[in-house]
Amino acid sequence: MADKIFSAVGEKEITRAIVGEYFREFTEYVESDVIIVGGGPSGLIAGRDLAAAGAKVLLIERNNYLGGGFWIGGYLLNKTTVRAPAQSVLEELGVPFSETSPGLFVADAPHACAKLIAAACDAGVKILSMTLCDDVVLRENNRVAGVVINWTPVSTLPRAIAALDPVAIESKIVVDGTGHDASVVKCLERRGLLKCSTFGAMWVERSEDLVVQHTGEAHPGLIVIGMAVSTLYGLPRMGPTFGGMLLSGKKAAEIILGLLSKK
Repeated sequence: MADKIFSAVGEKEITRAIVGEYFREFTEYVESDVIIVGGGPSGLIAGRDLAAAGAKVLLIERNNYLGGGFWIGGYLLNKTTVRAPAQSVLEELGVPFSETSPGLFVADAPHACAKLIAAACDAGVKILSMTLCDDVVLRENNRVAGVVINWTPVSTLPRAIAALDPVAIESKIVVDGTGHDASVVKCLERRGLLKCSTFGAMWVERSEDLVVQHTGEAHPGLIVIGMAVSTLYGLPRMGPTFGGMLLSGKKAAEIILGLLSKK
């Protein structure tokens, strides 16, 4: 028999490691500074900047992958584009890119997405995947103070099955980075606290500027970023270019750090 290469660790130790570490971290992040709902480019860049500045950041994502459409590009062609000046974010992340026409830059989408995810994790962002935002936690004067979450697979179960109650996690600030779904915004809309529009037709040149301009606190305790901004305010959609989403996330981080400094 050949000499063993790997350590003498079996199934039970592996299971204990996964379960123990997952729930240790979950318990630690039941309360955090910022909860970001949605792991697309806006949420990831906001999380990176916030965590790098010392904030305790938890990101929840309904899918089993991060990046939203960032790693896919447009039309399932995995190239991602950004318009100036957002190429500066690609430079920050160390993503190779080229200028295909004045002010338009293209990069390999999987590479850019992988770099962004790694940057967020390296900065200290913690992630719960396969996790849905089911509702919001409200405090005095209807201030958003957290989110109610459940496993994503629960949403696919037949209605005949008994309800599986969610749990709540708290934070000083909640960020809606759920794209055009604007899931957190719509939780507040159902309670009559916000009025949500429908995003408009594609108009890249207007959309990206407007998304960044409208990024901010839409309700006490709730910051809206990225394409969720388009849905909330009825702005044009931006299509398969990502500079507006990246700069929206960066602006949101600056706003949140200012808010946290006052708490």
